[in-house]
Amino acid sequence: MSLDARARRATHDFRRAVEDLDRSAPDRTSFERFDLARRRRQRNARVGVTLLASVLAIIAIIFATRAFPRAEQPAVPPATNGRIVFVRYDQHSGGPVSFTMDPDGSDARKVFFSGAEWPHWSPDGTQVSIFCCDDGRSPQIINTDTGDLHEVGPLARGLEQYCGFAWSPDGRRVACGNFGLRDPRGTGIWTIRSDGVGLKQVTSNPGGEDAPGDFSLAGNRIVFIRRDGNDEVIGIFVVKVNGGTPARITPAGMILDWFGGSWSPTGNHILFAAKSDLDHRRAIWEVDADGSELHQLPIAECGGPIADPNSIDCSYPGWSPDGTRIVFTRATKGGKRSDIAIVNADGSGLVQITHTGDADEADWGTHPVAS
Repeated sequence: MSLDARARRATHDFRRAVEDLDRSAPDRTSFERFDLARRRRQRNARVGVTLLASVLAIIAIIFATRAFPRAEQPAVPPATNGRIVFVRYDQHSGGPVSFTMDPDGSDARKVFFSGAEWPHWSPDGTQVSIFCCDDGRSPQIINTDTGDLHEVGPLARGLEQYCGFAWSPDGRRVACGNFGLRDPRGTGIWTIRSDGVGLKQVTSNPGGEDAPGDFSLAGNRIVFIRRDGNDEVIGIFVVKVNGGTPARITPAGMILDWFGGSWSPTGNHILFAAKSDLDHRRAIWEVDADGSELHQLPIAECGGPIADPNSIDCSYPGWSPDGTRIVFTRATKGGKRSDIAIVNADGSGLVQITHTGDADEADWGTHPVAS
């Protein structure tokens, strides 16, 4: 069709549309019809401008994406599942020795001599805090690459403190727990900078004990377990690091293992160990930081009947740095053998990664795996 023919066809179609409009609204005045047409043109013009702006925005985004390398675009780097630190009972010295290993259980390396318990990685994967030698001192912090060691302290007020159960997400502070004292200013949870200064009280529990478990992802809350002066476990609580009233997140009367909880690095899910009743062994449980969604993880064989000599006792759970997996202690033969195992976050995919029968207290860090 020629250009003139297309123009004549367009003119004809326009006239037919006007006539149809006039017939559909015979009671409208000429001004009303004109005003209606004007408003339609304005609306169409606005739609056209909006579409044009959208197209230009999309083009700009595509250009920016292609123009700048991916590495220069702002993003939160994913956490890396690195090496696992744990303890193994040493028959010769009669005490625990700290090791690190890859997540498949290979390349186990000793990082500290006998007496080192409860190792925990710093967030950047360069240091491990331990409780050393059962001498009542504050913990040691070890650089696992160089072997350098320093003590967190000296601590103020003569507190009976055990620090290093938990590191703040920025690695600047560790959480401490005090117990056995009646003075409100000498009990509860405290935090201190990893260089041993800036001691701050978070909770108070005269005569009892608060054991810190972990900092929240944002670093503004701590999960911990509490028992009273009669050595009865009350429950697991969450409290703000600047103080305030702790909120209990486990039901009253729940049979809890003495473990302060592991806070997911990607959300508000908290792991802990508990028994369903007195006739069963420990299992791994999960609860949200507000006390909701309480449930036992369906990990194969965990929490079996105590009467069954082959039942499995599961404890000391901890998240992988990326929040997709869980490491824990798996005890067999009535608790006489213990090994480290890994499962997916939903409890599936059980893999035992040690087979010595004397491994316990694992913590998963970001230190690069062996090359």
